Amino acid sequence: MFINSLGYYIPQKRVYNDYFAELHNSTTDWYVKRTGILSRSRAEEHETLNFMSIEAVKNAIPKLHYNVKEVDLIIFASYTPEDTVATTGHVVQREFQIEKAKVFYISSACSSGVNAIEIINSFFKTGIAKKVLLICGDRNSTYSIDHDPQSGHLWGDCATAFFFSKEPTAENEPQIVDVHTQGLGHIGYGPEAVTLNPKKGIEMPFGKDVFTQACTYINSATVDILKQNGYSINDLSYFIGHQANSRILSYVCGMLEIASKKSLTNIEELGNTGCASSFLVLAQNFDRFKKGDLVCLTVFGGGYSVGTCLFKF
Repeated sequence: MFINSLGYYIPQKRVYNDYFAELHNSTTDWYVKRTGILSRSRAEEHETLNFMSIEAVKNAIPKLHYNVKEVDLIIFASYTPEDTVATTGHVVQREFQIEKAKVFYISSACSSGVNAIEIINSFFKTGIAKKVLLICGDRNSTYSIDHDPQSGHLWGDCATAFFFSKEPTAENEPQIVDVHTQGLGHIGYGPEAVTLNPKKGIEMPFGKDVFTQACTYINSATVDILKQNGYSINDLSYFIGHQANSRILSYVCGMLEIASKKSLTNIEELGNTGCASSFLVLAQNFDRFKKGDLVCLTVFGGGYSVGTCLFKF
């Protein structure tokens, strides 16, 4: 399974810590110490999830070595869908006239993108699909609550687009060595820990439990996928964790003994951009990866769930 091309879209608007500091009568430093976030990407009114996703696909197409109409599967992964009937996947299919593709939407909180890759891998193995477009995006600002002191200050917006194929379509395309996901609804506070009710918005009443479980399972999932494929932590060129909180990333890197220079992040500028966050880090740093680099991407989703993917460049 190979990455053929990738693209992304990030809104230009930023919401800085002083906004939340004034809103909650706190200090800007409090947000830095608690989350590592300095600003968050925030979509303007016209930057719907459909709009951002279409722009992400447009960003990826120039680097694609085949016609986009050859795609035979489109998966849209998100937990903040613009519409659950007329899904973003179908909007993209129509926009680019990808007539022969199967299209569906999946959601498993912030692990949705990795879950999608696992599905794509299965479709490739069974011969159901050969070329796939994965759109992964969240418009958290549709549901985030700025005045919520527990989690209102976390959220950012963005969309990513990845094209995959069963066989390589050009030289030096990165290969997905392995992918694993696991549902964890039975641990800790599980489905109660992070919720999104369309009428109430995104809430995180049990943030401490989220922190504890995320650190534990990001660590174990990363160790397991490396071991199962004959690698060790020392073999890793780069590590990309879910961009939920820089304290989680620091703690996990400490447990795994990963040097800070190997941990790639964007949370400082963009906030928690949801299930697209780690894929966005991969896309933003794509040009720095060299032939032979081994990159592990591991995420933790509210609900709970964990997903990890190993890339070889």
